Amino acid sequence: MTEQTNVAPRIIRRDEVTAKTGLPRSSIYDRVKAGLFPAPIRLGVGMRATGWVESEVDAWIVEQIANNRLA
Repeated sequence: MTEQTNVAPRIIRRDEVTAKTGLPRSSIYDRVKAGLFPAPIRLGVGMRATGWVESEVDAWIVEQIANNRLA
């Protein structure tokens, strides 16, 4: 029998997104606005705090590598 693990998605804040991607704050938000980068999610009702789903950011990084390698 195969053991199944349920891992909750991890939410990362902007500083970690910047560290993972190398993109500065303004570039992240410009790309989100243009639909070229995963959008952040609100971390609470009525709060300004946001974060990104780490797996979405990781998938974006993999896509950028693949696109770069094809060029």
